[in-house]
Amino acid sequence: MTLTPLLTDDAPAPFILHPATCDAPFIFVCDHAGKRIPERLGDLGLSAADRTRHIAWDIGIAGVARRLHAALGAPLIEQVYSRLVIDCNRAPGHDSSIPSHSDQTIISGNQNLSDDERRQREREIFRPYHNCIAQQLATIDPQKCAMISLHSFTPFWQGQERAWDAGVLFHKDAVSAEIMHQVLVESGRWVVGKNEPYRMTATSDYTIPYHAETRGMPYLEIEIRQDLIADEAGQENWAAILTQLLPIYWRRWTACAPMHRAYA
Repeated sequence: MTLTPLLTDDAPAPFILHPATCDAPFIFVCDHAGKRIPERLGDLGLSAADRTRHIAWDIGIAGVARRLHAALGAPLIEQVYSRLVIDCNRAPGHDSSIPSHSDQTIISGNQNLSDDERRQREREIFRPYHNCIAQQLATIDPQKCAMISLHSFTPFWQGQERAWDAGVLFHKDAVSAEIMHQVLVESGRWVVGKNEPYRMTATSDYTIPYHAETRGMPYLEIEIRQDLIADEAGQENWAAILTQLLPIYWRRWTACAPMHRAYA
């Protein structure tokens, strides 16, 4: 089956690469930064309001990520298209890779897709984003750089308020997450979860397990509550916080790195 290309010649690329401006020990990735939908897919059957909700993207996190890139000089790769088109933090074929519903909302444009249509979204959006990450990592010593995956989470889920201001997620590298969790808690200003509000697994996440854990490199997956970064003031605040705290995390990780290099 031959499909019309999903992205037209004048459509935005699937990712934006903000190159490094100095020799920083981080690489930032932002899987859910954007909320665009390719014109050929219309509105996926969603209202304008639904297309700006948390189901479509990680609200506020792109503003935090760009400010971190500007402050620390590390490269940043951000995804441009909505996770409702294809979720770049899920393995292709996973149930939530191209969701048929999200938070009790039906995604009618994702119903009854053919295998060719699914593969097209993977080929045109998912793969270019992850190829860019891989290309950046190919130039990096995995023991001299940490991957920092930036996300945000909705304050309410299924009618329940979430108590955390931020969370640090991990799979194999509990040490790295423990260090960052402690750095955040030491400030005494936030409620910080470990593997909360989500738990990272090899199937529920893709970017960190695929890129960082296979290389044995340190990483953090940081979640920030969306109401704290919904506006520019909040984004500036959290970017300033992480600009201060990430170097502290890195110094502590470097000090104990020889004891857990082989976690992968």
